[in-house]
Amino acid sequence: MKLARFQRDGVTRVGVVEGDEVVDLGRADATLPAEMNDLLAEGPAGLERVAAAVSAGGARLPLADVRLESPLRRPPKILAVGVNYATHAEEAKQAGVERPTVPMIFNKQSTSITGPGDPVHLPRVSKLLDYEGELGVVIGRRCRHVAKQDAASVVAGYTVVNDVTVRDWQFKSPTFTMGKSFDTHCPTGPWIVTPDELGDPHGLQLRTFVNGELRQDAKTDGLLFDCWEIIEHLSTAFTLEPGDLIATGTPAGVGVAMKPPAWLVAGDVVRVEIEGIGSIENRVIDEPDDTARIV
Repeated sequence: MKLARFQRDGVTRVGVVEGDEVVDLGRADATLPAEMNDLLAEGPAGLERVAAAVSAGGARLPLADVRLESPLRRPPKILAVGVNYATHAEEAKQAGVERPTVPMIFNKQSTSITGPGDPVHLPRVSKLLDYEGELGVVIGRRCRHVAKQDAASVVAGYTVVNDVTVRDWQFKSPTFTMGKSFDTHCPTGPWIVTPDELGDPHGLQLRTFVNGELRQDAKTDGLLFDCWEIIEHLSTAFTLEPGDLIATGTPAGVGVAMKPPAWLVAGDVVRVEIEGIGSIENRVIDEPDDTARIV
């Protein structure tokens, strides 16, 4: 299944995308949770109820008539892995970053989430804006100390992520959090594809385009630490929860590694696509004036 969040008539709903239609789960079965994190927390039993609602055949809308939002409105955690492709490790080495011997983990703040077609802000405090196309893993079960061989059982599904990065802010301190967490800098979507539909996540084609130019082209079997190893590593330290998002790393071809560096500018369009999942496409705009606010 393709689990999605979508907006229609100013209201955000949870649905399942099938072909060129989306099933409005709130109309198909009013007892289902109205928010994605709550739905994922119901585990396999919840997904069985979703499948039954979809099979009933009603509550369908044309996909073209709705606006897709990020499938995760506010993940409990966004965890990301740095330098996790051999090809990216080679280009990072030129900047003095050594190939990791354990997963290099950092956080993106949950407020960085934005939709699969929403604009990405070029910050007013930096012009060194970069893209990183990545496979996203969505956790579906509360878990701790998960062995590698059991890791697949805690996954709700997979999505496309652009780990947008402000490079000068990334390296201003020993941790990457600030440079990775600007608002709008985690485009995600277009939906969550469940494991039964996608199959093995290792071996999917991942491509990133900037204004139609292919910048990244790799397969997810190039991960230094695969999805199961990452889950085992993370859950050694803390509990993973339904709705947690793991961005598994980016392959070679990022803008900072080009000579000269190819920073994103206002008007650029970044498209990230992953085989079997789909694509997200986001236009870069200057950060609007109204982001300065106290509520």
